[in-house]
Amino acid sequence: MIDLTVSRRYAKALMMLGQEDGKYKEYGEELLGFAQLMEREPELKHALLNPIHGLEERRTLLLHLTEVLQLSPLMGNFLKLLFDKHRLGALPGIAQVYQQLVDELENVKRARVKAAIPLDEGMQERLRQALEQMTGSRVVMEVEEDPTIIGGIVARVGDLVLDGSIRTQLMSLRESLIKGEV
Repeated sequence: MIDLTVSRRYAKALMMLGQEDGKYKEYGEELLGFAQLMEREPELKHALLNPIHGLEERRTLLLHLTEVLQLSPLMGNFLKLLFDKHRLGALPGIAQVYQQLVDELENVKRARVKAAIPLDEGMQERLRQALEQMTGSRVVMEVEEDPTIIGGIVARVGDLVLDGSIRTQLMSLRESLIKGEV
């Protein structure tokens, strides 16, 4: 709970700065890129976060990374602030909350779609358009294959769940038979 509160606080502060200078999208990309780099490179994460390494060594490494990655001055300062406040470990959560703030600002909804078989581009586009009509927002979809649903799809857009899977239909039929409704 504390991590979420911290993440939200820092993400909102960065968003305010990004809205002031109109570069909130750029900052989001830099933030996400740095968070993904730390997750992808566990040695780097260890070197930046583990107190076994000296404070100045870790600070120098962070400064060097901001230069090598050519991060904007504001993002460099933001990462230094997180480092100084011992909040660099909260970076993945901050990046996630920041992306949610960007999505809200731009009226974007993120959809997770599970399908029993791979969906071709045409089917994905039709599904995306249908979800956009239902939500009234632009939809960004993440599609994954899940043969356990047997057939159909399951789509999650925020709190909305559309379950058209054969598995769920079979489970409903089973419950109906047990209750003697059929």
